[in-house]
Amino acid sequence: MQTAVVVLSLLLVAALLAPIVGRRRQRRGFSTAEERVAFQALHTASQAAPPLRVGLTASSAARSARHLRLLLGAPAIAMTGPDGLLAWEGPAEHHADALVQAAAEPLKTGRPAVIGYDDLTCGDPDCPVQAAVVVPLAVEQRVAGTLIVTTGSEPGTGLLRAATETARWVSTQLELAELDRSRAALAQAEVRALRAQISPHFVYNALTAIASFVRTDPVRARELLLEFAEFTRYSFRSQGDFTTLAEELHNIERYLILERARFGDRLQARLQVAPEVLPVAVPFLALQPLVENAVRHGLAGKTGVGTIEIVAIDAGAECHISVEDDGVGMDPDLLLNFDPDEDGGHLGLGNVDDRLRAVFGDDYGLVVETALGAGTKVSMRIPKFAAGVRAS
Repeated sequence: MQTAVVVLSLLLVAALLAPIVGRRRQRRGFSTAEERVAFQALHTASQAAPPLRVGLTASSAARSARHLRLLLGAPAIAMTGPDGLLAWEGPAEHHADALVQAAAEPLKTGRPAVIGYDDLTCGDPDCPVQAAVVVPLAVEQRVAGTLIVTTGSEPGTGLLRAATETARWVSTQLELAELDRSRAALAQAEVRALRAQISPHFVYNALTAIASFVRTDPVRARELLLEFAEFTRYSFRSQGDFTTLAEELHNIERYLILERARFGDRLQARLQVAPEVLPVAVPFLALQPLVENAVRHGLAGKTGVGTIEIVAIDAGAECHISVEDDGVGMDPDLLLNFDPDEDGGHLGLGNVDDRLRAVFGDDYGLVVETALGAGTKVSMRIPKFAAGVRAS
């Protein structure tokens, strides 16, 4: 009797705990088979995406094909480009030549094709590949390649729709790769434009200042010439869109040494930099235009001594940088409408602002505070860590 009571008690406890355990398992896992299938499909697609973001190549096609095959549940899939087969994933690769030939028409017309039993035969009765569909991969309204999805039965509408949707997704990844390349090319073009914009105004004055010391102080002329060589070496380097704040500040110190040779004691500079932010990655030549503008537009037109203050502070997840001068300043309304192509335009500020926003987002543009007779302060915020940003 006592045993029966114990058993009944345990059954009652189990009955009471079952809904709680079930809810906990539901929170940890999937409540329905549909949720599990959706998760697996999205997870597989996410694994196929990174290789495609470098463009359609043999390597990227091979790395993504195994995930696409799993996503489609096909015996084998292939990807082709204008020059032929890029990757084959799965068995029955002896069909590759015939399917590449069949892909020529979709590659030319941009329309899908169905390869039926009669078009795809082999001597193996147990071959898992009996038919296929070929769908084009379009990038910016041009056909860049094809996706070939095989089947072991007569291809139907469902397979064609699944292959077409997958091809659209692949095409989107390839278009993003094109966009990445365009952005990289634009960034390089902007840096080249910035170099061309800065150098004519600075190089002439620097060389003139160095020449003035050749006879009176040849030792100093030699030192200045070495500083000028290091400055130009850094400014015209070809590798990397980003550098460390330490490297950027080091080059600015060279610039100020050369400018002091021209202005003498009229130019004073103060640097206040937190050691924690020196390794932060910043866009290449992001600070140089700010300092050059402070010298050229703030101090060159001022009588007496002018001071430039460069501050970089640690602000948690960000680095806050400012370049401030006590020069002549300008009308804020004129700053909003300045023409960088006119002599006297603020060199490179628009270029730097565009690059900051392109890399970090619209919340990270330049902030300019100025007024006539009150000097100018230009500030920027740099995230310490950002996707795709690394100093080289």
